[in-house]
Amino acid sequence: MRVVVALGGNALARRGEPMTADRLRANVRSTCQALAGLARENELVITHGNGPQVGLLALQNLAYQDVAAYPLDILGAETQGMIGYVVQQELSNALAGEREVAAVITTTVVDEHDPAFDRPTKLIGPTYSAQDAAEAAAEYRWTIARDGHAFRRVVPSPDPVRIMQAPLIRLLLENNHLVVCVGGGGVPVKTDAKGRRQTGMQAVVDKDLASSALAAELGADTLIMLTDGDFVSENWGTPEQRDILTASANAISELKFAEGSMQPKVDAAIRVARAGGRALIGPLDRLDDLLARKVGTEIRPDVEGGIVYV
Repeated sequence: MRVVVALGGNALARRGEPMTADRLRANVRSTCQALAGLARENELVITHGNGPQVGLLALQNLAYQDVAAYPLDILGAETQGMIGYVVQQELSNALAGEREVAAVITTTVVDEHDPAFDRPTKLIGPTYSAQDAAEAAAEYRWTIARDGHAFRRVVPSPDPVRIMQAPLIRLLLENNHLVVCVGGGGVPVKTDAKGRRQTGMQAVVDKDLASSALAAELGADTLIMLTDGDFVSENWGTPEQRDILTASANAISELKFAEGSMQPKVDAAIRVARAGGRALIGPLDRLDDLLARKVGTEIRPDVEGGIVYV
Protein backbone atom coordinates (compact mmCIF):
# COMPACT_ATOMS: atom_id res chain seq x y z
CA MET A 1 0.00 0.00 0.00
CA ARG A 2 1.26 3.48 -0.85
CA VAL A 3 0.75 5.77 2.14
CA VAL A 4 1.49 9.46 2.73
CA VAL A 5 1.75 10.41 6.41
CA ALA A 6 1.58 14.12 7.26
CA LEU A 7 3.07 14.89 10.67
CA GLY A 8 1.42 17.77 12.52
CA GLY A 9 3.23 20.21 14.73
CA ASN A 10 2.72 18.02 17.81
CA ALA A 11 4.96 15.38 16.22
CA LEU A 12 7.83 17.88 16.24
CA ALA A 13 7.16 20.34 19.08
CA ARG A 14 4.60 20.04 21.86
CA ARG A 15 2.68 23.20 22.65
CA GLY A 16 4.44 25.17 25.37
CA GLU A 17 7.74 23.28 25.05
CA PRO A 18 10.97 25.16 24.31
CA MET A 19 11.89 24.70 20.65
CA THR A 20 15.33 23.24 21.30
CA ALA A 21 17.20 20.75 19.14
CA ASP A 22 17.01 18.17 21.94
CA ARG A 23 13.22 18.46 22.18
CA LEU A 24 12.88 18.27 18.40
CA ARG A 25 14.90 15.07 18.29
CA ALA A 26 13.07 13.50 21.24
CA ASN A 27 9.67 14.22 19.70
CA VAL A 28 10.72 12.96 16.27
CA ARG A 29 12.23 9.83 17.79
CA SER A 30 8.98 8.85 19.51
CA THR A 31 7.05 9.67 16.32
CA CYS A 32 9.30 7.50 14.15
CA GLN A 33 9.06 4.62 16.61
CA ALA A 34 5.27 4.82 16.28
CA LEU A 35 5.58 4.81 12.48
CA ALA A 36 8.11 1.97 12.24
CA GLY A 37 5.54 -0.80 11.77
CA LEU A 38 3.77 1.10 9.01
CA ALA A 39 7.12 1.88 7.36
CA ARG A 40 8.22 -1.76 7.30
CA GLU A 41 5.17 -2.96 5.41
CA ASN A 42 4.28 -0.15 3.00
CA GLU A 43 5.53 2.35 0.45
CA LEU A 44 5.70 5.25 2.89
CA VAL A 45 6.15 8.97 2.36
CA ILE A 46 6.46 11.22 5.42
CA THR A 47 5.68 14.91 5.18
CA HIS A 48 5.85 17.39 8.03
CA GLY A 49 4.98 20.88 9.15
CA ASN A 50 7.44 23.66 9.97
CA GLY A 51 5.32 26.53 11.32
CA PRO A 52 6.98 26.91 14.73
CA GLN A 53 10.45 26.24 13.34
CA VAL A 54 10.30 28.63 10.38
CA GLY A 55 8.92 31.34 12.66
CA LEU A 56 11.76 30.76 15.13
CA LEU A 57 14.35 30.96 12.36
CA ALA A 58 12.77 34.20 11.16
CA LEU A 59 13.12 35.66 14.66
CA GLN A 60 16.73 34.51 14.96
CA ASN A 61 17.35 35.94 11.52
CA LEU A 62 16.12 39.38 12.61
CA ALA A 63 18.53 39.42 15.56
CA TYR A 64 21.54 39.77 13.25
CA GLN A 65 21.19 43.11 11.51
CA ASP A 66 24.50 43.41 9.63
CA VAL A 67 22.91 41.75 6.57
CA ALA A 68 19.39 41.72 5.18
CA ALA A 69 17.08 39.09 6.67
CA TYR A 70 16.76 35.90 4.65
CA PRO A 71 13.38 35.58 2.89
CA LEU A 72 10.73 33.03 3.85
CA ASP A 73 11.42 30.70 0.93
CA ILE A 74 15.06 30.22 1.99
CA LEU A 75 14.02 29.81 5.63
CA GLY A 76 11.48 27.21 4.50
CA ALA A 77 14.20 25.28 2.68
CA GLU A 78 16.38 25.54 5.78
CA THR A 79 13.68 23.96 7.94
CA GLN A 80 13.22 21.17 5.39
CA GLY A 81 16.88 20.30 5.72
CA MET A 82 16.89 20.63 9.50
CA ILE A 83 13.73 18.63 10.23
CA GLY A 84 14.19 16.24 7.29
CA TYR A 85 17.63 15.29 8.58
CA VAL A 86 16.27 14.41 12.02
CA VAL A 87 13.26 12.46 10.64
CA GLN A 88 15.47 10.61 8.16
CA GLN A 89 17.94 9.64 10.87
CA GLU A 90 15.42 8.68 13.55
CA LEU A 91 13.25 6.65 11.15
CA SER A 92 16.32 4.78 9.93
CA ASN A 93 17.29 4.14 13.56
CA ALA A 94 13.76 2.94 14.40
CA LEU A 95 13.98 0.47 11.50
CA ALA A 96 17.51 -0.60 12.45
CA GLY A 97 18.61 0.19 8.91
CA GLU A 98 16.13 -2.25 7.30
CA ARG A 99 14.95 0.35 4.76
CA GLU A 100 16.78 3.23 3.10
CA VAL A 101 15.30 6.62 3.95
CA ALA A 102 15.79 9.63 1.64
CA ALA A 103 15.01 13.24 2.58
CA VAL A 104 14.19 15.42 -0.43
CA ILE A 105 14.16 19.22 -0.48
CA THR A 106 10.81 19.87 -2.14
CA THR A 107 9.36 22.83 -4.02
CA THR A 108 5.63 23.41 -4.45
CA VAL A 109 4.28 25.36 -7.39
CA VAL A 110 1.74 28.04 -6.46
CA ASP A 111 -0.17 30.66 -8.43
CA GLU A 112 1.44 34.06 -7.91
CA HIS A 113 -2.04 35.61 -8.29
CA ASP A 114 -3.57 33.45 -5.54
CA PRO A 115 -5.73 35.75 -3.36
CA ALA A 116 -4.05 34.24 -0.29
CA PHE A 117 -1.13 36.61 -0.86
CA ASP A 118 -3.47 39.45 0.11
CA ARG A 119 -4.99 37.60 3.06
CA PRO A 120 -2.44 35.97 5.40
CA THR A 121 -3.82 33.04 7.44
CA LYS A 122 -0.94 30.60 8.07
CA LEU A 123 0.20 30.57 11.71
CA ILE A 124 3.97 30.43 12.18
CA GLY A 125 6.45 30.96 15.00
CA PRO A 126 5.98 31.01 18.78
CA THR A 127 2.91 32.21 20.67
CA TYR A 128 2.70 35.70 22.19
CA SER A 129 0.62 37.51 24.74
CA ALA A 130 -1.63 40.27 23.38
CA GLN A 131 0.85 42.97 24.40
CA ASP A 132 3.93 41.18 23.01
CA ALA A 133 2.06 40.42 19.79
CA ALA A 134 1.15 44.08 19.35
CA GLU A 135 4.76 45.11 19.91
CA ALA A 136 6.08 42.52 17.44
CA ALA A 137 3.51 43.58 14.84
CA ALA A 138 4.59 47.20 15.17
CA GLU A 139 8.33 46.49 15.14
CA TYR A 140 8.45 43.91 12.33
CA ARG A 141 5.31 44.91 10.37
CA TRP A 142 3.84 41.46 10.90
CA THR A 143 0.23 40.40 10.61
CA ILE A 144 -0.91 38.83 13.90
CA ALA A 145 -3.87 36.51 14.56
CA ARG A 146 -5.33 34.73 17.57
CA ASP A 147 -4.27 31.12 18.17
CA GLY A 148 -6.41 29.76 21.00
CA HIS A 149 -5.75 31.94 24.04
CA ALA A 150 -2.55 33.39 22.58
CA PHE A 151 -1.42 35.17 19.42
CA ARG A 152 0.93 34.24 16.56
CA ARG A 153 2.29 35.67 13.34
CA VAL A 154 0.40 34.80 10.16
CA VAL A 155 1.74 34.75 6.59
CA PRO A 156 0.19 34.06 3.15
CA SER A 157 -0.66 30.42 2.46
CA PRO A 158 -1.45 29.90 -1.24
CA ASP A 159 -2.94 26.65 -2.53
CA PRO A 160 -0.48 24.10 -3.94
CA VAL A 161 -0.74 23.52 -7.68
CA ARG A 162 1.74 20.65 -7.96
CA ILE A 163 4.83 19.19 -6.32
CA MET A 164 7.84 19.64 -8.60
CA GLN A 165 9.69 16.58 -7.28
CA ALA A 166 6.74 14.14 -7.47
CA PRO A 167 8.34 12.09 -10.30
CA LEU A 168 11.56 11.74 -8.28
CA ILE A 169 9.61 10.71 -5.16
CA ARG A 170 7.69 8.12 -7.18
CA LEU A 171 10.97 6.71 -8.51
CA LEU A 172 12.38 6.41 -4.98
CA LEU A 173 9.24 4.57 -3.80
CA GLU A 174 9.38 2.18 -6.74
CA ASN A 175 12.94 1.34 -5.73
CA ASN A 176 11.93 0.43 -2.16
CA HIS A 177 13.04 3.67 -0.49
CA LEU A 178 11.12 5.54 2.18
CA VAL A 179 10.88 9.27 1.52
CA VAL A 180 10.74 12.36 3.74
CA CYS A 181 9.59 15.36 1.70
CA VAL A 182 7.19 18.31 1.34
CA GLY A 183 8.54 19.74 4.58
CA GLY A 184 6.46 22.71 5.66
CA GLY A 185 4.34 22.24 2.53
CA GLY A 186 7.41 22.53 0.31
CA VAL A 187 9.10 25.80 -0.62
CA PRO A 188 6.48 27.82 -2.55
CA VAL A 189 7.64 28.76 -6.05
CA LYS A 190 6.21 30.20 -9.21
CA THR A 191 7.33 28.94 -12.61
CA ASP A 192 7.77 30.52 -16.02
CA ALA A 193 5.44 29.88 -18.96
CA LYS A 194 7.25 26.64 -19.79
CA GLY A 195 7.04 25.43 -16.20
CA ARG A 196 10.81 25.06 -15.89
CA ARG A 197 12.34 28.13 -14.24
CA GLN A 198 11.42 28.46 -10.56
CA THR A 199 11.32 31.59 -8.39
CA GLY A 200 10.72 31.45 -4.64
CA MET A 201 7.62 33.11 -3.18
CA GLN A 202 7.21 34.72 0.24
CA ALA A 203 4.68 32.41 1.83
CA VAL A 204 4.25 29.10 3.65
CA VAL A 205 2.12 26.43 1.94
CA ASP A 206 -0.11 24.40 4.25
CA LYS A 207 1.60 21.03 4.63
CA ASP A 208 -1.67 19.07 4.65
CA LEU A 209 -2.83 20.59 1.36
CA ALA A 210 0.61 20.03 -0.17
CA SER A 211 0.59 16.46 1.14
CA SER A 212 -2.78 15.85 -0.49
CA ALA A 213 -1.47 17.24 -3.79
CA LEU A 214 1.48 14.86 -3.55
CA ALA A 215 -0.76 11.93 -2.59
CA ALA A 216 -2.95 12.57 -5.63
CA GLU A 217 0.09 12.85 -7.94
CA LEU A 218 1.55 9.61 -6.56
CA GLY A 219 -1.77 7.76 -6.71
CA ALA A 220 -1.47 7.01 -2.99
CA ASP A 221 -4.04 4.71 -1.42
CA THR A 222 -4.17 6.63 1.87
CA LEU A 223 -3.26 10.02 3.29
CA ILE A 224 -2.89 10.01 7.09
CA MET A 225 -2.85 13.39 8.83
CA LEU A 226 -1.63 13.00 12.39
CA THR A 227 -2.67 15.66 14.85
CA ASP A 228 -3.47 16.04 18.56
CA GLY A 229 -7.26 15.70 18.26
CA ASP A 230 -9.21 12.44 18.40
CA PHE A 231 -11.70 13.39 15.66
CA VAL A 232 -12.74 16.05 13.21
CA SER A 233 -15.64 17.69 15.00
CA GLU A 234 -18.62 19.63 13.72
CA ASN A 235 -19.28 22.75 15.86
CA TRP A 236 -16.05 22.14 17.75
CA GLY A 237 -15.85 23.67 21.22
CA THR A 238 -19.58 24.34 21.49
CA PRO A 239 -22.42 22.47 23.23
CA GLU A 240 -23.48 21.27 19.76
CA GLN A 241 -20.12 19.57 19.04
CA ARG A 242 -20.41 16.26 17.18
CA ASP A 243 -17.41 14.04 16.41
CA ILE A 244 -17.26 12.64 12.89
CA LEU A 245 -16.27 8.99 12.39
CA THR A 246 -16.65 8.73 8.61
CA ALA A 247 -17.74 11.14 5.88
CA SER A 248 -17.95 11.36 2.14
CA ALA A 249 -15.98 14.06 0.37
CA ASN A 250 -19.13 15.82 -0.81
CA ALA A 251 -20.91 15.73 2.56
CA ILE A 252 -18.05 17.08 4.64
CA SER A 253 -17.36 19.78 2.06
CA GLU A 254 -20.66 21.37 3.12
CA LEU A 255 -19.36 21.97 6.67
CA LYS A 256 -17.03 24.73 7.88
CA PHE A 257 -14.12 24.26 10.26
CA ALA A 258 -11.49 26.48 11.86
CA GLU A 259 -9.50 28.22 9.14
CA GLY A 260 -5.76 27.79 9.52
CA SER A 261 -6.08 24.59 11.59
CA MET A 262 -8.73 21.93 10.83
CA GLN A 263 -10.14 23.37 7.59
CA PRO A 264 -6.92 22.74 5.60
CA LYS A 265 -6.89 19.13 6.82
CA VAL A 266 -10.49 18.61 5.71
CA ASP A 267 -9.76 20.29 2.36
CA ALA A 268 -6.74 18.03 1.93
CA ALA A 269 -8.82 14.95 2.73
CA ILE A 270 -11.47 15.99 0.23
CA ARG A 271 -8.82 16.39 -2.48
CA VAL A 272 -7.50 12.87 -1.87
CA ALA A 273 -10.98 11.30 -1.67
CA ARG A 274 -12.05 12.94 -4.92
CA ALA A 275 -8.92 11.48 -6.54
CA GLY A 276 -10.10 8.01 -5.49
CA GLY A 277 -8.13 7.53 -2.26
CA ARG A 278 -9.05 7.86 1.37
CA ALA A 279 -7.82 10.13 4.17
CA LEU A 280 -7.53 9.55 7.91
CA ILE A 281 -7.30 12.38 10.45
CA GLY A 282 -6.50 11.44 14.01
CA PRO A 283 -4.10 11.33 16.97
CA LEU A 284 -0.44 10.46 16.61
CA ASP A 285 -0.34 8.68 19.96
CA ARG A 286 -3.11 6.29 18.86
CA LEU A 287 -1.93 5.43 15.35
CA ASP A 288 -2.83 1.74 15.67
CA ASP A 289 -6.36 2.63 16.80
CA LEU A 290 -6.63 5.14 13.95
CA LEU A 291 -5.72 2.48 11.40
CA ALA A 292 -8.13 0.04 13.07
CA ARG A 293 -10.86 2.73 12.87
CA LYS A 294 -11.38 2.91 16.62
CA VAL A 295 -10.59 6.63 16.68
CA GLY A 296 -10.15 9.44 14.17
CA THR A 297 -12.09 10.55 11.12
CA GLU A 298 -12.04 8.79 7.74
CA ILE A 299 -13.00 10.64 4.55
CA ARG A 300 -13.76 8.54 1.48
CA PRO A 301 -15.25 9.14 -1.98
CA ASP A 302 -18.65 7.80 -0.92
CA VAL A 303 -20.30 7.05 2.42
CA GLU A 304 -23.88 5.90 2.85
CA GLY A 305 -25.78 8.72 4.48
CA GLY A 306 -22.94 11.17 3.85
CA ILE A 307 -21.68 11.48 7.44
CA VAL A 308 -21.49 8.94 10.26
CA TYR A 309 -21.07 10.48 13.72
CA VAL A 310 -19.45 8.82 16.73
